[in-house]
Amino acid sequence: MENDGCDAKRFSVGEKKFMSASKKKLRKLMEDVSIESPLVICCKKPSVTFNSYFKGYKKIGAAGGIVHRKDKYLVIERNGLWDIPKGKIEKGEDEETAAIREVEEECGIVGPVVDRFLTTTLHVFKHKGKKALKTTYWYSMNYDGPIQTTPQLEEGISKVEWMSLSELFGIRNKTYGSINELLDVFEEQL
Repeated sequence: MENDGCDAKRFSVGEKKFMSASKKKLRKLMEDVSIESPLVICCKKPSVTFNSYFKGYKKIGAAGGIVHRKDKYLVIERNGLWDIPKGKIEKGEDEETAAIREVEEECGIVGPVVDRFLTTTLHVFKHKGKKALKTTYWYSMNYDGPIQTTPQLEEGISKVEWMSLSELFGIRNKTYGSINELLDVFEEQL
């Protein structure tokens, strides 16, 4: 492990070493990883290393979006933290269709339109007691319908709010790491 002053932990790994002893070392390094102090893995075959590390994880696909209406942006409060509407991709559904459906279901609006693809985020969490890797596909959306919203309470959503752009970027210290990544990408594309 080396540090070149960028605050990222770096761990170089050969493919064969990674398959055995390096997994323990990598898991130990991951204990202190955060959005402020990321872990960068340098290897010859990233997809092989990635697939090897996450082999035992349940894979979950999700999609969602940042919805723009006039000068406001749609944000939800889920389990006490600010979030952007998103949810699981259903069997046979493409990412863009899933993103629209999830925004409609979680926020009680009808007819958001995808403007453009933003980014993909990945995060790890426990799902039914087992390790899961969620890949979320994010879109920028426009909406010109009514301002009224309805939170999807059964999904832990207690509030749906339209926020100004500065308020949207202000949720960074009250949200999840993957949402911070999404907001960084969105801000760069404005």
